[in-house]
Amino acid sequence: MKALKVLVLVAIIVAIALPMSVAAQDDPTEVTLWYHSGREGERTALDDIIDSFNESQGEWVITRTEIPEGSYNDNVKAASVAGELPCVLDFDGPFIMNYVYSGDLIPLDEYASDELLSDVLPSIIAQGTYTDGMLYSFGQFDSGLGLWGNRAMLEEAGVRIPEGLEDTWTYDEFSAALDALAAVVPEDGYVIDLKMNYTGEWSAYAFAPWLMSFGGEVINRDGYDTADGYLNGPEAVEAFTFLQNLFLDGYTTDSPVDPDADFMEGRVPLSYCGHWCYNNYKDALGDDLVLIPQPDFGYGAVTGMGSWNWGITSTCEVPDGAWAFIEYAMGPDNIILMTEENGAVPARVSLLEADERYAEGGDLHIYFRQLNEGVAIPRAATVVYPTISSQMETIMRAIANGEDVRTTLDEAVAEIDTAIASFE
Repeated sequence: MKALKVLVLVAIIVAIALPMSVAAQDDPTEVTLWYHSGREGERTALDDIIDSFNESQGEWVITRTEIPEGSYNDNVKAASVAGELPCVLDFDGPFIMNYVYSGDLIPLDEYASDELLSDVLPSIIAQGTYTDGMLYSFGQFDSGLGLWGNRAMLEEAGVRIPEGLEDTWTYDEFSAALDALAAVVPEDGYVIDLKMNYTGEWSAYAFAPWLMSFGGEVINRDGYDTADGYLNGPEAVEAFTFLQNLFLDGYTTDSPVDPDADFMEGRVPLSYCGHWCYNNYKDALGDDLVLIPQPDFGYGAVTGMGSWNWGITSTCEVPDGAWAFIEYAMGPDNIILMTEENGAVPARVSLLEADERYAEGGDLHIYFRQLNEGVAIPRAATVVYPTISSQMETIMRAIANGEDVRTTLDEAVAEIDTAIASFE
């Protein structure tokens, strides 16, 4: 009888423990994720994507941490040193090479399908590819850059409006257009808004392409071992002298009436801005809004590109789960969800081809062509890119203030080469 009681008790314990064990085995594996606290719409879209991923399957669960954008990179570097990085990392284009150089990211080539790779914009692939030829990141969206124009003012000035990449303004045409437009701007206006109210990455993103179109560069891209002779070479001096003359001649200014409204209120016929300006500009100008491709200053039209990206850290213990989320985020529906909130250029070619705004004749078709046909050039793939970026901002502030162009460029080169030496 005693033995029977023991057997019954064991059976009860097993009956209770077995479901608990099964349940424990069925619990999804945690995948940690960090993301920057960008614009509210982006945060909302990302939260929705994470929630739907967690609900769509039972193998993985994303646990997220939001970090202020201004301190994001510092937090990543501190976590790297401490060995406390998450599995999935959100990062801006300028920092990809630093993270790869530091050993913080793993290649994604073995994870990505041929179907995904063939449908992602070549600019996104180029941005995430390190000098070792491996791919380390995917972005849900890319950026568009060009000249927004007021059609009515352009036509009043008799300025030809380029329709595509085949008929971009040449250096001479752009200069002549600026002269002609100066005659039609109102008394409190000016010809072109260069968004000098923007800080940080803007100067490198916007004006390095113009520098390259003049035949210059920010650094030696064959080895990335010096900026000397590139950022201060004769082509660079010509490019930044041209830009400085825009300020000296009154065609642009670093003290506009209202940097957010001058173009929309008709004080300025040209605005050098990216995709994020489209919705407000379209609401203000309607059919008078026209997107003009980058001018060709002699060495071909060049545009900036790049976006926030997703990557997998080298300390992640469940890279399969991390990739499962990135692959999910790169799905068409989730890219649409994100880009409808932030207005950026969807990263998949099939989505762009299906969107009338990006189709031939659409308001944003130029963006698609620039990103898909090699006009968009990735940032310099070097660990000193953050130094390049800060020095580009210093250069633009200096030339706007009338400082000597060659001296300014020499000082920037010295700073960049010092940064290069620190990594050797």
